[in-house]
Amino acid sequence: MQRFAADDGLWLAYDDQGTGTPLLCLAGLTRNMDDFEPVVEQFADRARIIRLDTRGRGGSDHDPDFMNYNLIREGRDALALLDHLGLARAAILGTSRGGLIAMVLAAGHKDRLIGVCLNDIGPMVDPVGMGYIMSYLGKRPELADYDAAAARLEQTMARRFPGVTRAQWRVYARRLWDEAPDGLALRYDPRLRHAVAEASATGAMPDLWPLFDALAGLPVALIRGANSDILSADTAAEMRRRRPDMIHAEVADRGHVPFLDEPESVAAIAAFLERCA
Repeated sequence: MQRFAADDGLWLAYDDQGTGTPLLCLAGLTRNMDDFEPVVEQFADRARIIRLDTRGRGGSDHDPDFMNYNLIREGRDALALLDHLGLARAAILGTSRGGLIAMVLAAGHKDRLIGVCLNDIGPMVDPVGMGYIMSYLGKRPELADYDAAAARLEQTMARRFPGVTRAQWRVYARRLWDEAPDGLALRYDPRLRHAVAEASATGAMPDLWPLFDALAGLPVALIRGANSDILSADTAAEMRRRRPDMIHAEVADRGHVPFLDEPESVAAIAAFLERCA
């Protein structure tokens, strides 16, 4: 892991491995670069895998002003990393919020993008899934360690992620939380909850379809968990109608979000990288 200073002086963590087409990996709302470990394992021999911990997440500094946890600021940070690495352009693999950042960049800085692969996100966010996220956002889990977390996840996530083993859930828990003497601790700034609450205070979701349409002319791929409560089947179908050339993978037995180690996910990313080469 390395670090660089954003234009406002905040230190952000990143990892840079592999050779080939630069693929900038942007994680979900509370997540971090560790979610892309399977991508490094599968594709570092054919792509330059650049993983960013968005401000307030993982190894990056927490922002003194939680209102800077927004898509515009986070998009600027992504561009700042490309500048730091001397890259004029990169493809983006964006999971959930990372995909929203990618679409924002397509609208304002399309010249910096080679292509965009969206992992279980689109221009419409299902309110059911958003409600579930708000139920835990910013709260420490009442769990002693990774073993306890794996047991809990195996039980509570069985409907959306059938067949995922306890060992797999332990890896998931390690990526999401830190083990501390008093139990598992968040690997992100808990004030993210305030930022999301402030952003949604009006109760009205902005129309994000123009951001998706801004991807016109770029290679695009979509990976969707078949049991997703964030990206509905109807929204995915409309995305495919608007972009019939879009690479599409429906991952069975996965909710929000696919782990990116599934055969369907690997095949979609491989096809996407071929188009971006």
